[in-house]
Amino acid sequence: MELQKIIKENRLGLLFQQGSFGIEKESQRVHQDGSVVTSAHPKAFGNRSFHPYIQTDFAESQLELITPPNKTLEDTMRWLQTIHEVVLRTLPDDEFVFPMSMPAGLPPEKEIKVAQLDNPEDVAYREHLVQSYGAYKQMVSGIHYNFQLSPELINALFNAQSQYQSKVEFQNAVYLKLAKNFLRYQWVLIYLFSATPTVDANYFKEGSPLQPNQYVRSLRSSQYGYVNAPEIIVSFDCIPEYVKTLEHWVNSGKLIAEKEFYSNVRLRGAKRAREFLQTGIQYLEFRLFDLNPFEQYGMALNDAKFVHYFILCMLWIDEIADQAGVEEGKARLAEVAFEDPRQQTKYASEGERLLSAMIAMLNEIGADESAVKIVKEKLAQFAQPELTLCARLVAEIQSAGGYQALGAKLAQQYKTHAFERFYALSAFDNMELSTQALMFDVIQKGLSMEILDENDQFLRLQFGDHFEYVKNGNMTSHDSYISPLIMENKVVTKKVLQKAGFNVPQSKEFTSVEQAVANYPLFEGKAVVIKPKSTNFGLGITIFQQGVTNREDFAKAIEIAFREDKEVMVEDYLVGTEYRFFVLGDETLAVLLRVPANVVGDGKSTVAELVAAKNAHPLRGDGSRTPLKKIALGEIEQLQLKEQGLTVDSIPAEGQLVQLRANSNISTGGDSIDMTDEMHPSYKALAVGITKAMGAAVCGVDLIIPDLKKPAENNLSSWGVIEANFNPMMMMHIFPYSGKSRRLTHNVLKMLFPEMQ
Repeated sequence: MELQKIIKENRLGLLFQQGSFGIEKESQRVHQDGSVVTSAHPKAFGNRSFHPYIQTDFAESQLELITPPNKTLEDTMRWLQTIHEVVLRTLPDDEFVFPMSMPAGLPPEKEIKVAQLDNPEDVAYREHLVQSYGAYKQMVSGIHYNFQLSPELINALFNAQSQYQSKVEFQNAVYLKLAKNFLRYQWVLIYLFSATPTVDANYFKEGSPLQPNQYVRSLRSSQYGYVNAPEIIVSFDCIPEYVKTLEHWVNSGKLIAEKEFYSNVRLRGAKRAREFLQTGIQYLEFRLFDLNPFEQYGMALNDAKFVHYFILCMLWIDEIADQAGVEEGKARLAEVAFEDPRQQTKYASEGERLLSAMIAMLNEIGADESAVKIVKEKLAQFAQPELTLCARLVAEIQSAGGYQALGAKLAQQYKTHAFERFYALSAFDNMELSTQALMFDVIQKGLSMEILDENDQFLRLQFGDHFEYVKNGNMTSHDSYISPLIMENKVVTKKVLQKAGFNVPQSKEFTSVEQAVANYPLFEGKAVVIKPKSTNFGLGITIFQQGVTNREDFAKAIEIAFREDKEVMVEDYLVGTEYRFFVLGDETLAVLLRVPANVVGDGKSTVAELVAAKNAHPLRGDGSRTPLKKIALGEIEQLQLKEQGLTVDSIPAEGQLVQLRANSNISTGGDSIDMTDEMHPSYKALAVGITKAMGAAVCGVDLIIPDLKKPAENNLSSWGVIEANFNPMMMMHIFPYSGKSRRLTHNVLKMLFPEMQ
């Protein structure tokens, strides 16, 4: 099997580097001091029988976080980061995720409850493991690295060779070569990435084999970690032999099931090994990685990339390890695992040769220079063992006063970090906050999610065979096609609502600045709102609450509105308070008072200084990546100041309220205050009726109401409709400036997937 030659001759270097990647990460839930909890798997994570992202491994305390497969390691690590943030923000305040593989502060074995899964066979399997290995050994955590070669590469390689007539046999041979060579040289990865140098003495059944102050590279990969009895030998020579020997150990009762074979490489893509004979190996699972405690998510991106290059090298080299080579690799692994991590490994020269071959391979296949740099950094660690992860960890353990103390300290740091921007998913920060909130709930509750178009906020959600498409967090198939088109056009919206019998203010439409300014005498002295026909987020809106008295100011406001659209409306200003109603189906779920952008004087600071101080609030930013928008001091704000006899350099008196905007949009710097419980039910019913008139399932309705406590009457003095909005912002209800949070994304998911109840 001359794969290297075929790749070179057919210029398959780029395709050779492609594939699919997935990570499974086990971690213990712990108390603040790093000791393992005995509480049940949190119910907030939904049902484990179908959850694609958050599972339980051996014990109720042991989380398993699972990324979907991705075409790039960058995306895989983004998913891992996101699932972590969901988990850390969902756990009780006094629970943390332990960042080390070896458990600390273990409770008595009888208090460790195996995962109480829905399938009794899964529970029985775990109880068998307790009897065979003891509960403590099963509490060890780590990372499983899943990798699939590009199917296009498999096809290209198969078509370019003549040794195999069957594509399934060829595919099996390729993956077996990879697996065997990996097992032969796996010790290299233990040398570079091990991070389990010690453990509490009570972990061992018959006393610790470690001498006082002795540290090793990887207890997890040693005979004291996840290993079968020495007699369990499964042949990797070919798939028929693999199937035969694995089934032998299961049939003899030495293994209760095939999954009890703890190889550091697992062949994946079938429920039973025998199926590989017909369907072929689909991907490999590499299981030897300790958690990196210095990485919040257990593995660094560059380390994950190095593992990828290592895997490719196992295919690239001409050598194919036989079963003797596999057994030699296992023996060498055990030896290296028990070396002092601060000392050079016995097999350094072999490691250096292999990494030099990796660098040569990367140059041959045209890999990026950054890939070569990553491998060179690891190559240097053979001569300088103090640079390895485990050596650095030993120094930190000694400095912290023990590995449990270090683990507890890091666990607390990582949880604090997860809450720094508690309203966002850091790895998907380019997406709208409402979309991020929906994604958070999807991951937490256990729906499957595919990001179809990240820039366009398009998701595909699935539960069982039922799938739904969602755009911008709340635009779904439940809306009619015409409803967003109606709401996008403010003129049409008003006419539709008028015909349906709802109170709307009078207005006139203009198609040019000149035409609008020529009609200025119609509006002089009147309180009016000037806005584009099609607008969102409050863009281009100017409000003259005290009446428009200056033709130039009127013209300026008209000009600003025309920047947003080719048609502009001048509308009567309604006296009262504006409220945003969030309607889903037959119910108003949230009501928000949006206070227009403002500052309060302190008698010392200018308006500009007061704005800068208010903008320093941690929830304020660009309004798309933060729940609140920074207040601007643009043309509209300066017109508003002029109405009050102020400029940006004025110093307002202490306690003086200064309005920077008349429109109350959060997207123009307003404050959000939840008023759902205070609002009279009659107005909530009106908002539902307006939503139905729009043909919408989800709608944001803006009403002007002078007195929210009085029942609605059918006249403009009681209430009036300002706008109906498709894709209404949910984040301002979820994280209001003040008042109760309304998690509207839960309601969107209930509407889409009622069967999940």
